[in-house]
Formats: sequence, structure tokens, C-alpha cells
Amino acid sequence: MQSWDEIQTAYHVARVGTVSGAAEALGIHHATVIRHVDALETRLGTKLFQRHPRGYSTTEAGELLLKVAQTTADQFSHLTERITGASNDISGELIVTSLPGLAQLVVATLARLKVAHPGLRVRYVSDPRLFRLEFGEAHVAIRAGGKPQEPDNVVQRFCSFPNALYASRGYIERHGMPARDDIASLARHTFVGPVDVESPAPFYRWLAKHIAPDSIAFRTNEREAVLEAVSQGVALGFLTPFMLRGRDDLVQVMPPQPDWETPLWLVTHVDLHRTRRVQLFLKAVKEDARQRGAE
Repeated sequence: MQSWDEIQTAYHVARVGTVSGAAEALGIHHATVIRHVDALETRLGTKLFQRHPRGYSTTEAGELLLKVAQTTADQFSHLTERITGASNDISGELIVTSLPGLAQLVVATLARLKVAHPGLRVRYVSDPRLFRLEFGEAHVAIRAGGKPQEPDNVVQRFCSFPNALYASRGYIERHGMPARDDIASLARHTFVGPVDVESPAPFYRWLAKHIAPDSIAFRTNEREAVLEAVSQGVALGFLTPFMLRGRDDLVQVMPPQPDWETPLWLVTHVDLHRTRRVQLFLKAVKEDARQRGAE
């Protein structure tokens, strides 16, 4: 390709779907956007977009270009982070990702750091997918389960995520209190379970082993939905005790079990691990977790 400008322009058109939107994002005239797209299509010998009254939509070739351009943009962003990170200034963007359901472990820490350091721009994304730290998609990832093994990442033990079995007082009134050490007693009750029947979560593996599938009355992949379903008396569900402090509407049916614990890991890329904003967050989030009783 003779011109990255043309590829970048086409990338923005594909991303926002309009010439005017791409022109605004790039700070150029809309006629320049059209000229870049036309020149790139001529050079490639194929149409990248279908034109219609409300904007541009990508063709199959346009989708391929979008993927390549996105990867290149990610790599440029990561390079920028490496260069600016070397200044050790506590400013700029801090991106933290985790599985859904960990907001109470993370958001208060991020908010405190933002107040203390106004130049910091915080982004917290909860998503089950693994973000690509090597491309700068995130600066810190909080992951669960087995210790991550990627060679270019720095991995630290964060804490163990304890889990216990809870029910609402209304559920107990209607169905009775299960015997804590009697699995046969538990089998007569209904549960909140995962959408993925092969969930790797240790407490859900225990549930699959001991409880019949027909006893899973409510399935969700969102931790907050489990809390709400249990609170509404739908069924028994696994929750984390430190998330429930100050609540008296839920009853602990079974206390945390060692084989229900979920280990959490703090993962950073080696190139950004020692930047001040990353180190600041790692230290703060570990301290906050200890204060909340997450060990």
C-alpha cells in the first residue's frame, strides 16, 4: 500500500458508517474522505463499501480491510502506550478488564485513583473474553481460574474469591432450610445456575456433579443477576459473602467451601507492568481487596 492515510480513512468510514462521521473523526474535509476511499478501491480493484442514502456499509472485502486496519491501529496504540508509559507520569488512560461480577472489587479503587489523579482517564470493562494485553486492549486484566501462562505477561496472585450458597428469607419460609451437610436435602431444592452447562467455575462444577439439571430453575451468565434472582426468592444461588455485608434479607445455606473458591490473578503485559499508573492500581486494588476481606 502506498498510503496509510487512505487505509486509515477507509477504516474510519467502516467504523462509523458515514463520510461525515469519518471526516469529523479525522479532522479532514468530507471530499478528502471520498477521494481516499475511491483511490483505495481503485488500487485494490474491488469495492470496499456499498453506498446507500444513510451511509456506507462494508462489503466482504471491506470487512477484511477493517480487521487488518483494526489490528494495525491497536499496535500503534500499544506503541504509544509503551513510549508515553516510559515517562512514569500518572496520567493518561488506564484500562482494566475483568470477568463480569467483580465490579465491587475494582470500581471503588479506580474511582479513588481518579479523584487523586485528575489526569488519569479510567476505563473498566467487564467481559468474559480474554483481552489482548500485547495489543494494548487493556493494561490490567483480572482473570479467574488457573494461573495464566502467556509468556509476555506478568502474573500476580490477587485473592481467592470465596463463594457460599444463599437463599432469601422468603424462599426459606416457602421451602424450608436445607440441611447444611446433607446433599440429598439440597437436591430437593432449586438453584440458580450458569448459562454454560460446562462452566469452569468450581462451585458450578460442584453443582453439576451433585444436582440434577432439572433442578436448575434459573440460568444466567451475570453475577448481578444471580444476586437479584436469589433476592427475589427464585432459588438458591452461589454468592460471595463480602458482597453481601450489611444485607439481612439473605440467609447463608452453606458456608464457603475450599473447593468452591475461585483464585483471581492480576495480569499485565511486561512492557507496561512497571509504569507508574499500572503499579499504582495494582498496589491500591490489592490493599482494597484485603480491607474487604478478600484474601
